[in-house]
Amino acid sequence: MNGDTAARTPTGTDHTAQGGLGLADLPTAEAPAPRVPEPADAPTGWRQRLAGFGYTARPTVPLADRLVPPMPDGPGVTPAVVPPSPLLSRLGISVPAGLWTFLCRWAGWLGPLAVALFAGILRFTNLGQPHAIIFDETYYAKDAYALWHGGYEINWPDGANEKIMTPGEPVPYRAMASYVVHPPVGKWIIGFGEVLFGMNPFGWRFAVALLGTLSVLMVARIARRLFRSTLLGCVAGLLLSVDGLHLVLSRAALLDLVVMFWILAAFGFLLLDRDRTRARLARLLDGVENAQLAQRVNLGWRPYRIAAGVCVGLTCATKWSGLYVAAAFGTMTVLWDVGARRLAGAPNPYLAALRRDVVPAFVSIVVLSVVVYLTSWWGWFASSNAPGQGGWGRDWAVGRSTDYPWIPEGLRALWHYHSTVYEFHTHLSDPHTYQSNPWSWLVLGRPVSFYYESPKQGANGCTAVECAREVLGIGTPLLWWAAVVALVYCLWRWAVRRDWRAGALLCGLAAGYLPWFAYQQRTIFLFYAVVFVPFLVLAVTMLIGALIGPQGVSRERRIIGSTAAGLLVLLIVWNFLFFFPLFTGQTIPMSDWRQRMWFNSWI
Repeated sequence: MNGDTAARTPTGTDHTAQGGLGLADLPTAEAPAPRVPEPADAPTGWRQRLAGFGYTARPTVPLADRLVPPMPDGPGVTPAVVPPSPLLSRLGISVPAGLWTFLCRWAGWLGPLAVALFAGILRFTNLGQPHAIIFDETYYAKDAYALWHGGYEINWPDGANEKIMTPGEPVPYRAMASYVVHPPVGKWIIGFGEVLFGMNPFGWRFAVALLGTLSVLMVARIARRLFRSTLLGCVAGLLLSVDGLHLVLSRAALLDLVVMFWILAAFGFLLLDRDRTRARLARLLDGVENAQLAQRVNLGWRPYRIAAGVCVGLTCATKWSGLYVAAAFGTMTVLWDVGARRLAGAPNPYLAALRRDVVPAFVSIVVLSVVVYLTSWWGWFASSNAPGQGGWGRDWAVGRSTDYPWIPEGLRALWHYHSTVYEFHTHLSDPHTYQSNPWSWLVLGRPVSFYYESPKQGANGCTAVECAREVLGIGTPLLWWAAVVALVYCLWRWAVRRDWRAGALLCGLAAGYLPWFAYQQRTIFLFYAVVFVPFLVLAVTMLIGALIGPQGVSRERRIIGSTAAGLLVLLIVWNFLFFFPLFTGQTIPMSDWRQRMWFNSWI
């Protein structure tokens, strides 16, 4: 996410002493929150006696930096000439001064882009394999094609999958409306790849793979802004790029990764809005707390929050689970405004937010989401309302009496359509082999097999007597199990240390995870969890920051912590490589496949 200018503060603080990556001033998860300076008349004797026990007074932090901590690098932060890196000098590596300054200044983009490139290679290599319609692609790939060719989903003839997968056969499209239970945005996105590359596996997976790659870039930039560290931003991007569930969903034409993308984009825009709004407040206060101004000031035009509202609307227009995101993120952004006003000196920040921030937030997040959602149905609205000639249910309100004649017939028909969809979702309880309970998701209790075949020797690259070829929807185990520990740590940081970053991560997780506990009787699957995988990754990144340690720790502490953090990342990457054949549908000997089935519930 862009927005370096939003974090430029008048302090001139520089974070490039360690090569522009913010290592020297790394504000990790253990970094203490700024405290109010001690009174000038505090007894000097007490200070001297405490100093004998190792006490050091924390430095005074300007109000502007408490509102918006400086970013680690970038234009406006990195100086015109950056001193050589002591680490590289010790290693005997010499980098030209101009190149070194450029790398330091743009490290916040170069690092995340490099990680995103790595993620893109993983996601696009052999994207058309397996060359088959896997799992729910049988619905969404065809619905996407129908939307782009007629504006609404259709009822496909028998044998349509076989004809689609047969080279030279025409796509058996027919203008016969079908009842579908998900909004259209995700399918419009999937269809974009089909328009570019045709009605084939690569075509219908292309757009989702692109969003999966971009989401890695966004996570890296979001983590950088959240933790004020380019290093931790790149770590977060790397962890997301090597998560198995994220990789599998990036290589399949399903809706859930599209939902994840818009949730993550909304979260990133809200972070940008938080920094931008606080920077404006800091400029208005001119570095001095002002109770009257903080209580009454209007926080101004919020373009990033409007963008977040559009993304929340697109989330809802992909799957209805976005409704919970609208509620969670709307509440979170108002609480951030409360915190900004309190820090600026407002005597009653909740009352101030109620009067000045709640309504604009509601309009930006909720009202705008509704507008975006309704707009997403334009293809259905534009179809004919003649009986049997438009989208499913488009003709329902024609000639039907109503107590609300002022409501357009299209909206009344859409409302009826949605009432039937709600009934479907709340009563879907057909047993499925790979269904799972949300209680088991974080520990990967029951993954989903998207594709499986058992080729014999000489077939599909099989070099053993018997082989297995599977696309298994499961997260990288060590990453997810580390995330369980990280979430406990984040709960502690939020509840005890009042760390807003931990609260933000937990909010994103709760919006994507907790609602499923209300539908435990419903047929649900582990791959729904991909919508909150970025927040699991950010939680693990926060834990890694705590392992590295805050600024000012001893050299020994930093070495031990950095070693532990590096070892954790290396183990996660190794675990990803070990399971990589199951994420990408590679043919492996049956014995190798059994080695990866760590639990019976994974089979």
